[in-house]
Amino acid sequence: MPQNIFGTDGVRGVANADLSCDLAFRLGRAATKFLGPDICIGRDTRLSGTMLESALTAGIMAEGGRPHCCGVIPTPAVALLTVQNELDGGIVISASHNPPEFNGIKFFSRKGMKLPDAVEEEISAWVMSEEAMAADTLPTGAGVGHIIKMKDARKAYVDHAIDTLDGLRLDGLVVAVDCGHGASCQTTPAALQRLGATVHAINTDYCGTDINVECGSTHLEPLRELVLRTHADIGLAHDGDADRVLFVDSEGNEIDGDYILAICGSDLAARGKLANSEIVSTVMCNLGFSIAMKEQGFEMVQTAVGDRYVLERMLADGAVIGGEQSGHIIFLEHNTTGDGLVTALQLLAVLKRTGRTLTDLAGIMKKYPQVLVNVHSDNKAGLDDCQPIWDAVAAAEKELDGRGRILVRPSGTEPLVRVMAEAETHELTQRVVDDIVEVVKRELP
Repeated sequence: MPQNIFGTDGVRGVANADLSCDLAFRLGRAATKFLGPDICIGRDTRLSGTMLESALTAGIMAEGGRPHCCGVIPTPAVALLTVQNELDGGIVISASHNPPEFNGIKFFSRKGMKLPDAVEEEISAWVMSEEAMAADTLPTGAGVGHIIKMKDARKAYVDHAIDTLDGLRLDGLVVAVDCGHGASCQTTPAALQRLGATVHAINTDYCGTDINVECGSTHLEPLRELVLRTHADIGLAHDGDADRVLFVDSEGNEIDGDYILAICGSDLAARGKLANSEIVSTVMCNLGFSIAMKEQGFEMVQTAVGDRYVLERMLADGAVIGGEQSGHIIFLEHNTTGDGLVTALQLLAVLKRTGRTLTDLAGIMKKYPQVLVNVHSDNKAGLDDCQPIWDAVAAAEKELDGRGRILVRPSGTEPLVRVMAEAETHELTQRVVDDIVEVVKRELP
């Protein structure tokens, strides 16, 4: 069976190498064949974005499809606009939080949701088939497709995000924002300003090679400095495609996705809106988060890593909020995928309604010390069958004696093996991770 070219979040790799124009062209053809002729297209600010957009849209049109192009726009906007405009599917050209040389192509269904694994496998098999390599079955003449420019796409997305607050305004709040030179540059600051907040924004420009570079949600130091310098009530930082957001409180403390789920989930419960008392997270959530939510009487459900798996469980259970520690948060009432802007507005609404500080609200949970080390490995596929690594994990679990946890898994988007542990003290956690990392480096170089 051919290897599935899709990872955890689309087809991803170094642009013009792993992710070639030829591959993008075939993925465009596949979009028309498997999803339908009308496809919403958006991209982040990477230099390779226009190159891949050209190849992708050419593939869509070559199969007789019509790409509806939004230009630079956050990933959740593509999911939203696909549904709002009743299109057959959506595609985002982005590598999210990855370095600038990477790019990716990820698909949404007509319902604005990531495609099921089975559908991605079917598309992957076709893209790598002889039929996809041939061009003798393509339409000609009037059968060829054409580009449709989507007007006011960013405005429609911002309007929707603002509407989620049901008329609540943010006057009086001082908000620091790091756009990470990414797709949120023309959406998040604009939304906050329209809602009356005082906004101090950085990294709102871009050149295509600076996205995520020592800024944004993967590097919070510039945001911390901005919060402290401007005396902001709260700081927020997006990744490249703005489907995630992390926060910094007024004292410079990081507030990650676990805190966001705890605060917003508790707020929903207080307002009678937490369906089934359920919050959905992943196996990467902090042990302290799980303990705190269970103590409050919430039903904690964990899935595999990836917001698609969170969404699948939310839909199955009728849950209204779920997400990941990394800042992918889904408010199902408002969007079908992780949405950094909507998440930011929902958290700011809690501050506004309660009059409490983010530091105070974050006291809802006590975080266990957690250490995560990413080990570069070109052989990550061999992890499952590498007994020495699992022997090291078993030895570490014996040392923790039920007072912590360990998670070792391959990255779905990069050549990495992720080694994570939580325990009662940082020293113990670090030692446990270091021991396993040493074995991973030796066994899976």
